[in-house]
Amino acid sequence: MTGRLRLGVNIDHVATVRNARGSGYPDPVRAALLAAEAGADGITAHLREDRRHITDADIARLATELTVPLNLEMAATEEMLAIAIRHRPHAVCIVPEKREERTTEGGLDAAGLFDLLAPMVAKLRDNGSRVSLFIEPEARQIDAAIRLGAPVVELHTGRYAELEGEDIAVELKRLADAAALAARNGIEPHAGHGLTFENVVPIAAIPQVMELNIGHFLIGEAIFDGLAPVVQRMRSLMDSAR
Repeated sequence: MTGRLRLGVNIDHVATVRNARGSGYPDPVRAALLAAEAGADGITAHLREDRRHITDADIARLATELTVPLNLEMAATEEMLAIAIRHRPHAVCIVPEKREERTTEGGLDAAGLFDLLAPMVAKLRDNGSRVSLFIEPEARQIDAAIRLGAPVVELHTGRYAELEGEDIAVELKRLADAAALAARNGIEPHAGHGLTFENVVPIAAIPQVMELNIGHFLIGEAIFDGLAPVVQRMRSLMDSAR
């Protein structure tokens, strides 16, 4: 696979700041529109079961107001499936979710949850959404994605982002091998979690990866430099890797 690497900006933590005061600002939909103007190719939002940041109202507005594709991250539950069916986002990324975690910890066990996921993937696909599975860069999980008929996998880069020294190269190879395996089997590889200005280029340089989804770091940096310049800098770094 070749082509321009897409940037999806996750705006969850704009909603986190808003919810800390229980007010109407900062508005995550406004942030999404600004990110799109600055060069984001899509917007990602995770509607968690506990609604700790993004809310149902946010998803409704994003679905109608965005000028770029919406990627809805969701747990594999009947409640979330119904919401995704109702709003028909461009893409739906199924992720693991635990109430006690601060952020998503690890990838979805698509192989172990095959029987649960199979009807959900089929319903989402038939409803017009492009289904993605957020998984570890492992052959077993990619094989499950193939059997489930998911057109996209998003490879979890959280471990890569936390490693130091020689271990980074080992994990980077694992990600590159997984991306190549997915692409050989007709699945489009994406990647995300923990990516920053400092570590994004090696991931962006993996030729099969077609999209990066980045959120917490960009929103954090925007506090100091503004959202548009931060998105533009990440866009520039990604482009330099290709």
